[in-house]
Amino acid sequence: MAEGRLSFERAGAATVLRAAYAESPLRLLTPRNHGRSAWAYLSTLGGGFVDGDRVRLRISVGEGARGFVSSQGPTRIYRSPRGCESETLAEVGAGAALVLAPDPTSCFAGARFRQRTAVDLADGASVALWDVLAAGRSARGERWSFERCSLGLALRRDGRTVLDESWLLDPAHGPLRERLGRFEALGTVLLAGPLFASAAARAAARAPPLGADRVGDGAGRRRGGGAARLHLGARPAADAARAPRRDPCIARRRSLGAPRLKGVTACT
Repeated sequence: MAEGRLSFERAGAATVLRAAYAESPLRLLTPRNHGRSAWAYLSTLGGGFVDGDRVRLRISVGEGARGFVSSQGPTRIYRSPRGCESETLAEVGAGAALVLAPDPTSCFAGARFRQRTAVDLADGASVALWDVLAAGRSARGERWSFERCSLGLALRRDGRTVLDESWLLDPAHGPLRERLGRFEALGTVLLAGPLFASAAARAAARAPPLGADRVGDGAGRRRGGGAARLHLGARPAADAARAPRRDPCIARRRSLGAPRLKGVTACT
């Protein structure tokens, strides 16, 4: 499995990227920033995952640091009989904050993909995460035409598991196009920690959440201790990608120095 590492550390009032390492096919782009946070963008050689690609990214955000991680563009998963895997493991230190906001993932016809994201928060740490799965190349008749897609998300706080869930989309359980109906994208928003506590409380109280169509019923929401996780369904896919920015407290430019992005933005 190809390995990647990002290490954010506080330096005075700012944050610096102490380490950035990537093995093929993963690439890391680290533009300079004049705000309080440090940024990193993910990319892959060839513009996506091809059959057999397996990547593990480890992110470390030191005490009091601010990290922003996104992607250079949508993540494309090509036809993959053997399957592709992506794993992200993040550790956020005391009083630190991480915004993890990649562009949508799109699984093409015949793709098999497994994604797992695990975040471990120390005391007083915060995370804002949103992840979007698009329907695929709908214009080519490949709407929800992948072979299998598994999406896992886990959150630990002070060593205690707060959330551990997994989605499995497999046409063996029923035709995906019919099951997903009008939706062109599915999204997950996770907000936890003191920096995003007010946004988490508002987001969890909204119906439908963040102005997007809600998937499932009230059991699809969890909140408590300043944390909230919401599932979104949207048409078109760009609506799910933009949903988090409708709440200005999800990621504050003043505290994170996060840049504006096309499709996904940390703040407006």
